[in-house]
This record gives sequence, C-alpha cells and structure tokens, in this order.
Amino acid sequence: MEPRHRTFVTFAWLNVGYNLLVIMWGAFVRATGSGAGCGDHWPLCDGQVIPRAPDVAQLIEFSHRVTSGIALLLTIVLLVWALRLFAAGHPARRAAIAAMVLMIVESLIGAALVLFQLVAHDASLTRALSLGLHLINTFLLIGAMALTAWYAGGKPAPDLRGKGGLLALLIAALVGTALVGSSGAVTALGDTLLQLGVLPGGVSQPINRDSHPLVLMRIIHPVLGTLVGLAMISLAQRAIRYDPSPTTRRLAWATATIFVGQIFLGALNVMLKAPVWMQLIHLLFADLAWLALVLLSATLLARPSDVRIAQATSASAPARSV
Repeated sequence: MEPRHRTFVTFAWLNVGYNLLVIMWGAFVRATGSGAGCGDHWPLCDGQVIPRAPDVAQLIEFSHRVTSGIALLLTIVLLVWALRLFAAGHPARRAAIAAMVLMIVESLIGAALVLFQLVAHDASLTRALSLGLHLINTFLLIGAMALTAWYAGGKPAPDLRGKGGLLALLIAALVGTALVGSSGAVTALGDTLLQLGVLPGGVSQPINRDSHPLVLMRIIHPVLGTLVGLAMISLAQRAIRYDPSPTTRRLAWATATIFVGQIFLGALNVMLKAPVWMQLIHLLFADLAWLALVLLSATLLARPSDVRIAQATSASAPARSV
C-alpha cells in the first residue's frame, strides 16, 4: 500500500473512533437531561456563539455541539481527501460520499430536536420516534465511515451477482440490528425520563399493560435484542461455512461475541437500574456490534459466488485442453 493511502486509512479509522466518542457524549447529554442547555437556539447556544458563564447543563450541551461541529469538519476532510485520492467508482470514494450525506442528515436531525424542543423533559412519542430514527442514521453514518477505511485499505468491492440469498440474509440481519438499536435508544430515553421524575413510578416500578409506551419498551427491547443476538450466532456459523477465510472467521465470531455480550450488558443495565455510565457502555457496544456486522457483510459480499466460480471454471476448461 502506498504511503498516502496508508495515511488516509489511518485518518479514516481515527475518524470512526472520534465519532464514537461524539456519539457517547451525545448520549450523555440525553442521559443527564442537558439537551435544552442552549435553549431552542441552533446553531447558536442560547443566542450566543460562545455562552458566557454557562451552567452545567449548558456547558454539557455546548461541548456536544462543538465536538459535533468538529466531526462535521473531519467528514468534509475525509470526503475531499477521498475524492482526490480515489478514481470515480472506487468503493472508498462512494463510502466517503455516503458518509458526508449521512453526516449532514445527522446534523439536521440534531438541529430539529433542538428547534422543536424534543429534548430534556419532553416525553412525547414524537421525540421517541425521532431518537429511534436518529440512532439508525448514526449507525449508517459510522458504517459508511468504517467502509471508507475498509475499502481504502485495499479490500475488494462487493459483487452482488449470484448472491440473492446471502444478500437477503445480510439485509435481514442489518435491519434487525437497526431495530434493536433504535428500540434501545427509545428505552434509554424512558430510563432517563423515569430517573428525572418526568414519568411517574421510577425505574423500579412494575410494568403492566397500562404503563407508558416508553416504559413498555423496557420489556420489548430486551426481548428483541435477545432474539437478534441469538440469531447472530447462527449467522456467524453460516458465514464461516460460506467463506472460511481468516478475515471472515474473525469478523463472524467478533459479531456473535459482541451481540451475546450485549445481552449480558443489557441485563446488567437493568439490574443496576440504568446508571448513566452503564447506558454509555451499552451504547458503545451496540455501535461496535453494528460495525462488526457491516464489515462482515462487506467481506461476504466481496467473495466470488459459487455460481461465478463454476462458470469461470467451465469457460476456461476448453482453453486448457487445447
């Protein structure tokens, strides 16, 4: 690999890591009820470029905006660099473009949450839906960034010919994981509102059919997460049978291990009554599970299908007999 490509790959992976930190800080803003720290102003904070003598909530929210702004600038650098380094049609170039689009969408969702005051103590279903969509876009964003680094490092582009069944399986796995993640975001919102006293009963209350929808998610999310986590074990086994290469083996077992670990982290989160630090760890591992699944999917889709191998073999057979 050329030095300029190696430098780009390093920058791209560091960009992924930085965005994971930004995501964690955004979750901290939500978990501490600091989302309204800058009022309903955006991009200004309480009508100021830099707030004077901010209180704790304002400082937390403002620092998140600053780190998010830096993430936007880094994504612009990533895109411009990729456009200059890779030819049109290169998968790293396409992934960088997707990352830029998704980063813009991420910024717009964040702005909408503030401008429509879907922050702090708001317990509306609109906010819950918005957070679920926000989490899905975040997944897509870090996935695109990871694929930028992955393909820039020389990994082959996906080839979908002859892979209808495999593609359907991977799409189902990705959609299922996104649904678990979005339901987790809504569940975390419910935990926060219970701890802040916005919703009555507290995190130790019994859950029944009359409970608030955000409280009911505390049952739905673990069930959905457990089902998807167990399905990942089967997916890992099938992936290794399909492609027993070392890269696929590592990614397959990393995916299954992280998903199973998430089940135990979720149970621990419930036992500890969802402290902020545990919510952040749970979210971090959700992001890592998503990234592992995305890279596993990219690896499997890049492998030549058995149909193409058979066709290539039969086509070359007469030439060898001459």
